[in-house]
Amino acid sequence: MSKNDASQMLGEIQVRHWVVLGFLVLGMMFLLFRALQLQVLDNGRLQAEGRARQLGAIAVKPVRGRILDRRGEVLAISTPVDSIWADPNILKPTESELKDLTEALGLLPGQIEKLLQRYSDKKFVYLRRHLPPDATRNVLSLNLPGVYTQREYRRYYPSGLSAGHILGFTNIDDQGQEGVEKAFDKHLSGVEGKKRVLRDAKRRIIQDVDSVKPVYHGRDLVLSIDLRLQAIAHRYLTEAVHTNNAAGGSALLLDAKTSEVLAMVNLPDFNPNDRSDINNGNFRNRAITDVFEPGSTVKPFTMSLALASGSFTPDSMVETSPGYYRIGGWTIHDIKDYGNLSLSRVLIKSSNIGTAKIAMEMTPHELHKTFFDIGFGQITGVELPGEQSGILPNRSRWRASEHASLAYGYGVAVTSLQLARAYAILASNGVMLPISIRRQQETPRGHKVIPEDVVVDINKMLEQVVSPEGTAQLASIPAFRVAGKTGTVRKLSSEGGYAVDSYQALFAGFAPASDPRFVLVVLIDEPSVNRYYGGEVAAPVFSKIMTDALRLRGVPGDRDANTNQIVFSNLGSDMDA
Repeated sequence: MSKNDASQMLGEIQVRHWVVLGFLVLGMMFLLFRALQLQVLDNGRLQAEGRARQLGAIAVKPVRGRILDRRGEVLAISTPVDSIWADPNILKPTESELKDLTEALGLLPGQIEKLLQRYSDKKFVYLRRHLPPDATRNVLSLNLPGVYTQREYRRYYPSGLSAGHILGFTNIDDQGQEGVEKAFDKHLSGVEGKKRVLRDAKRRIIQDVDSVKPVYHGRDLVLSIDLRLQAIAHRYLTEAVHTNNAAGGSALLLDAKTSEVLAMVNLPDFNPNDRSDINNGNFRNRAITDVFEPGSTVKPFTMSLALASGSFTPDSMVETSPGYYRIGGWTIHDIKDYGNLSLSRVLIKSSNIGTAKIAMEMTPHELHKTFFDIGFGQITGVELPGEQSGILPNRSRWRASEHASLAYGYGVAVTSLQLARAYAILASNGVMLPISIRRQQETPRGHKVIPEDVVVDINKMLEQVVSPEGTAQLASIPAFRVAGKTGTVRKLSSEGGYAVDSYQALFAGFAPASDPRFVLVVLIDEPSVNRYYGGEVAAPVFSKIMTDALRLRGVPGDRDANTNQIVFSNLGSDMDA
């Protein structure tokens, strides 16, 4: 290589060196300029962008579980709704904007100002909760800084009035307040979760970042209720209360094979979807909260004690003349002088005198134990809030009048559900099964309460009660054998003693009598159209509800289609007296 070539190469290397150095200097100058721009010149814009995109954690509300009837029909479901809230530190509306916002929210003038003033030191205040979608859109269209939406859930009850007392309702925070909603709130509620989100300047969520805590939605709950039977019972009970100008009533239908509650209806009723004008007293599930003296409906159980003792048979005779019976300073009356009655006809004619005389042949403690064994004086465990245990006195010393009156249903107080459970024992060959408001997957196990041979005799008598011979012919059903008992009870007066013209009409029974499928108790409270006997007022309601229930379930009739009669044996020689 020549000297000139070497010099030329060295010159080229120096040029390249300076070119590279120049690029490095320019790069450094660009970086310095960019840093200056970011740190000083564009600081405000970047801060604004930072404020516009905020990372934060929010709660994820669980969806409350559905309540279903035994066939899967929806009784309660949560539907999504929007609630409007504001940040008082950001929301600074003009007079015109305030007017528009007030109208869009459906609030009264001045309400928003009061809320913003009251929560001025907070960053959150609800303006209106559970708005319909069109109202929410109207609010958001105003585009007001500091006004935001929050997704919540509102409970909806498709069955409306008919199942209100069973289901109860939730509050605005979706927490159970009455009925099944309250009793199974933990099961239905689920567990709240949490997630991290990215919001824009209007605090709208623009991106879910990740899950902080998983959400566990509420579980569905399947009830024993059959919505079809519930609607049937509600319709006929409503009709009866209106027809008899009554203060209210209850109807309770059990599955005779499982003691599941198939229908539970009370009047006055309420619509859980609209409680704005509802008296709190209407929320009460009277079938489990209200107690009453059951009157003659307990006579079959007094008779069961007598038969089980071995001292009586269905043919045993009891003198009831002259139609009244004085005992312990108390006078017991029958509707008329029935004369000499067999034990069977004492029940068929519903003789208070005959029942009292039979009871006096046994100790009051034996009678108390019988009533206790069939569930009086203790809750059923139906898992509904507010259930009462009723009243079953247990005295060390009983007056004769107390002993006698207890035998025909005075001095003891029960709920409709307790009375239904007692009759379910007769419908299941003397076995008491646990009461359930939830659908049972397996037939529950019970325990024997009344001897089976005694139950057979009692049920024959109860069938005759529903015949032309008895007090409840209006409870009869074409093609079906029906067993049951009427009750007509004077209500207690607020001034002490019994009211002169205030009654409760009762009927309790089951069908088909040959192989019971349903147990039904009907109570009409204070009928006031010159009819108040259980056989006149409550028995027809029983017939209508039971007829539709049997037909709906496709239960075959058990009465002779040709004669429409049943032949009974061992009912006593005075059947035609």
